[in-house]
Amino acid sequence: MKMKKMKTIISFIMLGLLITSCSNNDDQKGNYPYAVRMTDAPGPYDEVNVDVQGVEVMGEGGKTTILNVNEGIYNLLELSNGVDALIATDSLEMSNITQIRLILGSRNTVVVDGVSFPLSTTSAEQSGLKLKVNQSLQEGILYTVLLDFDANKSIVKLGNGGYQLKPVIRTIERATSGSISGKITAGVMAVVEVKSNSTQLTYASNVNANGDFMVMGLPPGIYTLTVTPALPLVAVVKNNITVTAGLTSDIGILAGL
Repeated sequence: MKMKKMKTIISFIMLGLLITSCSNNDDQKGNYPYAVRMTDAPGPYDEVNVDVQGVEVMGEGGKTTILNVNEGIYNLLELSNGVDALIATDSLEMSNITQIRLILGSRNTVVVDGVSFPLSTTSAEQSGLKLKVNQSLQEGILYTVLLDFDANKSIVKLGNGGYQLKPVIRTIERATSGSISGKITAGVMAVVEVKSNSTQLTYASNVNANGDFMVMGLPPGIYTLTVTPALPLVAVVKNNITVTAGLTSDIGILAGL
């Protein structure tokens, strides 16, 4: 009888340990470090300020994780030509990421010729910008996604003289893509376009006031670069630029501009 009672007590102890163990495991996060950064290409505005309030990632089965976000207002025009800002980090429990959701606040503005205008947003933008990704994470490795915010295409001038924010964002995985950088004469306004020799896909950016440019998020391969300045200057083309994953191909000062 005593032996039976002892077995019962041991069974309850083991059950308690199992429950405690499961509870602790539920509280622990998986070791999948994750970071989200933000950048932009130069644009024809004095400032483009976006109010970042939240970042979420979604994985298999619709599971969602709210990242630790660096809330605040970011001037996109300060984040160009290789400059970016860390906006969110966390350690995830899920290893497959399908979507990133960027949540903006209401304090978005654009400054044109020294005058600040509020940027109105649609209800869809207010509820969060959904960006598709397809990532399989490995445990213990930091994965970084760069949100490439296209300020030129994201700002729409309205008929009443106001402006609306309709974000155009491209996601870039740094580990699997490369960049092309270079320089022309300072003060020359120009558009930079690179085209893949194999896929014919094109990627574009602008030259900043110092004459610097960088086109990011390029799949590895061979590219043709074209810099088109304002008239009366003529376009300059550079062929056979090799892009390698994780690296920046610096073509130096572009002759002719």
